[in-house]
Amino acid sequence: MVAMAWRKHKGLMWIAVVLAVVVFWLWHGRVYQAADQAPAPAPASPESEFRLQVQPMAAEPYHPQVVVQGQLQAVRQLVVRARVEGTVERVPALGRRMSAGEELLRLSVDDRKASLARAEAERALRVAELAAAERLKRQGLLAETDYLQRKSAATQAEAVLTQARLALDYSRPAAPFAGTVDAHHVEAGDYVKAGDALLHLVDASEMKLMARVPQQQVNGLAPGLPVTAVLLDGRTLEGTLTFVSSAADEDTRSFAVEARFANPQALRLAGVSAELRIALPPRPAHRLSPALLALDERGRPGVHVVDEHNRLQLVPVTLLAITPNALWVDGLPELARVVTRGAGFVAEGETVAVRELAE
Repeated sequence: MVAMAWRKHKGLMWIAVVLAVVVFWLWHGRVYQAADQAPAPAPASPESEFRLQVQPMAAEPYHPQVVVQGQLQAVRQLVVRARVEGTVERVPALGRRMSAGEELLRLSVDDRKASLARAEAERALRVAELAAAERLKRQGLLAETDYLQRKSAATQAEAVLTQARLALDYSRPAAPFAGTVDAHHVEAGDYVKAGDALLHLVDASEMKLMARVPQQQVNGLAPGLPVTAVLLDGRTLEGTLTFVSSAADEDTRSFAVEARFANPQALRLAGVSAELRIALPPRPAHRLSPALLALDERGRPGVHVVDEHNRLQLVPVTLLAITPNALWVDGLPELARVVTRGAGFVAEGETVAVRELAE
């Protein structure tokens, strides 16, 4: 009996446990069932609003320059040519430094000394005849025509004497300026005629650089601007712009310019290539990151700024210089509030919230 009662009591306990599990399951489902309406959104805090990042940027002095390629030449160089015929008797050594007025080389005199002596004698005779004619004329014993003939003869004799002296001088050509003998065109023993090249004289104490500037860059160039010549080996020469042509070349539409440089050490620079950098007067401009450059609907470059009313604007600019790290532009206000982040998410002319960085 006791065993039967125990089994009956045990069955009732299992039924109670099952009922308890069912009741708990129904209550749990009622608690976690989906809500009929979405919960109200939490109010956004001011810190979570989207803002444009703006940085004030003031104009800085921009030092523009025009860069072109050219070639250095000696300011003074000359091919000395014969002015009379003759045989070359002596030539100076290559590289020899000649002073102004010093004899460069020597040609044979031939009969030029004899011609000079005849001319001197003829002149002396004609001068004496003219003096006698003047005395007779004062006494009224000589006709005017006879006097004029004597005077003409004396003048012709003077001219012949001058030519004879020049012919002798031309057989000893002198250096027109101080320089170095850079090349020989004749050797001792050569026979030359008037006009033949004798030697090349170069004065390397001052150099000039000739170049051509495109028509888009010639505006603002004027003699007197400082220039720098950069050689291929990195050496530099400081000089001055001395010439800007008034008309462009018909073929290239470029303008010829010339700059001059002192070369007191007489460095061998004639004929070498060099980069000419012409410094223009400074002007105010803005230095920006290249990433801040944008294009308008017509493809023109511009920079996004925020005006005094916090409205986004795309201001057209002129590109002055572009480097890998900086961009120089003209056209912005002297103090511009430049958008550095977020301009692509706001329409132009729209009023925006601004987070301004320190300048």
